[in-house]
Amino acid sequence: MIFISLLSAVTPVFVQTGTDLLLDVKEPVDLKEGDLFTWTVGSVNVLRLVHGGKPTISPNYKSRAEFSAQNHSLLLKNVQKRDSGVYRARVSADREITVAEYSFTVLDPVSGVKLTVKLCSSDSTKVTVICSTEDSLISSTFTCDTQTCSHEGGERAEIITPGASLDVYLKNGSVICNHSNQVSSTRDIQKIEDLCKKPEASKGSQNNVTPIVVAIVLSLGVVLAVRCIYHRRRKQMNTDLPLQQRPTNDAPAGPPPSIYSLFVPPIVSEAPTQPRDNAQPESLYATVEKLPKS
Repeated sequence: MIFISLLSAVTPVFVQTGTDLLLDVKEPVDLKEGDLFTWTVGSVNVLRLVHGGKPTISPNYKSRAEFSAQNHSLLLKNVQKRDSGVYRARVSADREITVAEYSFTVLDPVSGVKLTVKLCSSDSTKVTVICSTEDSLISSTFTCDTQTCSHEGGERAEIITPGASLDVYLKNGSVICNHSNQVSSTRDIQKIEDLCKKPEASKGSQNNVTPIVVAIVLSLGVVLAVRCIYHRRRKQMNTDLPLQQRPTNDAPAGPPPSIYSLFVPPIVSEAPTQPRDNAQPESLYATVEKLPKS
């Protein structure tokens, strides 16, 4: 059998996982009696159509493939990586003619990226950044000045997203980290001055917290000191009392004294040594004697 292709080159197609793909035929197809039209991927038949008959779709594609009898195009729904391959549309008669051919590759969308600072100059005119993907498959280091970014190196995992690339460049004073492949792209954009800016906000928050912590520690110290002095004075007072007047363990303890009473000794009046005379004092008049006449 003779194979004839009407296409000068295979058309590459890149499709994102989960999307639909339309494979069409550029030239009109006119089937004559006995002719057979097919869509194949590799050596597997996706669709067969005999002149005058109905199209037959392979069981593996029946729930996710649609065929148009008007233009002989094939629609694949919700494509997955396993659907990648070379798809051909052919007309078989006395000779076999290829009327459409596609190299079909299904790719997952790229993951997000993150731009972090490795080194920043004192005048913020030069910054070394690390552009890494969220899935940690690609990581590269770039040094940027006010005009360009140059690649310094990086590490790549053994298995990376096919066709993915990681680039860093400058635009309007901003560093752009771009992760892309043939079906998607993600980026992280930051200004150079923001990358080199010191975290003043976190420093200020720390300064605000420090006085509060100091005040709490001082308050706890005062409370502990008061309790210590109170228990020490109470123990000393119990020791000075006669045995019968000492409080027992069952007696309820009174409220602790105030801070003032702990530091100012109480004033105790001495008991008189002699009993007081109950007699009323004489009046001033009674104590004055009449002088004798001269």
